[in-house]
Amino acid sequence: MNRIIWMGIGVAIGVIAFRKVTEAQSALGPEGLNRAVGRLADGLFDFADAVREGMGERETELRTALGIDTATDIAAGGAVARRDAVRR
Repeated sequence: MNRIIWMGIGVAIGVIAFRKVTEAQSALGPEGLNRAVGRLADGLFDFADAVREGMGERETELRTALGIDTATDIAAGGAVARRDAVRR
């Protein structure tokens, strides 16, 4: 009876080990590398979008705090008008 239990445990460990090795091989192949690079690129794009959004919010907060009129900036051409408004 003991032998059957140990044999069952050995088979279970063998199956788990086989699945882990197969999983590792697929992760190391070209498809796995493509998936990893794709996930990394998606993460970078998401981070960049979050940074841009935060920059826009902060710029709006600063403009409101400094009393710079954003409607004048849009009508006058953007960056040049902003630069002139800050110099005054």
